[in-house]
Amino acid sequence: MPKAKQLRLGAFMRPVSIHTAAWRYPGGTPDANFNLKALVQYAQTLERGRFDAFFMADHLAVLNMPMAALKRSATVTSFDPLTLLPALAMVTRHLGLIATASTTFEPAYTIARRFASLDHISDGRAGWNLVTTSNPDAALNFGMDDQMPHAERYARAREYFDVVTGLWDSWADDAFIRDVASGIYFDPDRLHVLDHKGKYLKVRGPLNIGRPVQGWPVVVQAGASDAGRQLAAETAEVVFAAGGPIEAGRAFYADVKSRAAKAGRNPDHIKILPGAFTIIGESLDEAKEKRARLDSLVNYDSGIAAVSIALGTDARAFDPDRPLPTDIPETDASKSGRERVMALAQREGLTVRQLAGRLGGYGGLAMMGTPKMIADQMEEWLVTEASDGFNVMFPYLPGGLDDFVDKVVPELQRRGLFRREYEGRTLRENLGLPRPENQFFPAAGRKAAE
Repeated sequence: MPKAKQLRLGAFMRPVSIHTAAWRYPGGTPDANFNLKALVQYAQTLERGRFDAFFMADHLAVLNMPMAALKRSATVTSFDPLTLLPALAMVTRHLGLIATASTTFEPAYTIARRFASLDHISDGRAGWNLVTTSNPDAALNFGMDDQMPHAERYARAREYFDVVTGLWDSWADDAFIRDVASGIYFDPDRLHVLDHKGKYLKVRGPLNIGRPVQGWPVVVQAGASDAGRQLAAETAEVVFAAGGPIEAGRAFYADVKSRAAKAGRNPDHIKILPGAFTIIGESLDEAKEKRARLDSLVNYDSGIAAVSIALGTDARAFDPDRPLPTDIPETDASKSGRERVMALAQREGLTVRQLAGRLGGYGGLAMMGTPKMIADQMEEWLVTEASDGFNVMFPYLPGGLDDFVDKVVPELQRRGLFRREYEGRTLRENLGLPRPENQFFPAAGRKAAE
């Protein structure tokens, strides 16, 4: 009998919670995003639950929202992901470690080097969440007056991917001889100088660190726009999809997998993981009560700021007790976010105030109920090809995380949908992804992958 399709589970750690009021929830950890001891505990709990990866978001600027909302936000301070994740690598053995890094502002050579280092330090557990950064305030922190236009950001990102992966392939897997007797440390014939000169980047190389343990760290992408989907289809191995109705999930899944096939890639080598906000109770009513209590801690100033960011326009001018206007102009900063928010408001008939309450907390895919009910929903998404798994988001920490690992994971394991033990030692092995061949030394790449 063939083995049932397996769920892949990442944990989206912002690093506190996607819900803006999580830090206020009774029993929560208000300083979790800047508390190393707490983050170590969360990582070890995820590993106990056999999660694929700890997925860390990042911001290159304080969020661009009014101070009335900003003063309530726990995201104003957090560790740099590529400083934190090596520390977490020292206290875990199997958990993947995925960090966000921007292609718009950070040098490609630096990013290639830091992720290669993380992959070696973790013995093959690194992943790079490739983002283009839409926050216009980030531009001001990197010597620019304005944000790069949306289409140009994605064109740069595509070239950036080629440069970073080219740098990771600077050395053949067998380049380092380290022959003590002869005094030869490496074979010059097994070194490639990239010498890239493109429209956006000029990078000579080679990278001054050996090829990553995984060949390349796992490449993750989260764009939902047409340009983002195409970039994912051409480059990504894990796609952090926006959660929503399951029908939209199936359409997104089919679209990205189809684009990948047209790009000459194996669609099975792209794992689609929508975000899923999970609220667990002994009953559905108890779970709803938890969600209501959490949402009640969201201030309107925070909620309307979240609406403004998603729409790319100042929503404070809208009448709070009327429906969202339908003639909101599209901006470069919010193409996909605007569409999702307007669709949500229309689908559920929300007023601006209700929409602010939803987005101020979390407005995406939410799974509420008993462990069995949440497992039912996850199974439906998996078997009907709406996803390959989920990036799970917890309502507050550590309680929401503990509930998922102690109650939902055993139910998924009982159904044969989720591992009881890790399949391998690297993130690629656990996700069922092949080790990429070195594009400059293909024979050595094949030998190492065998």
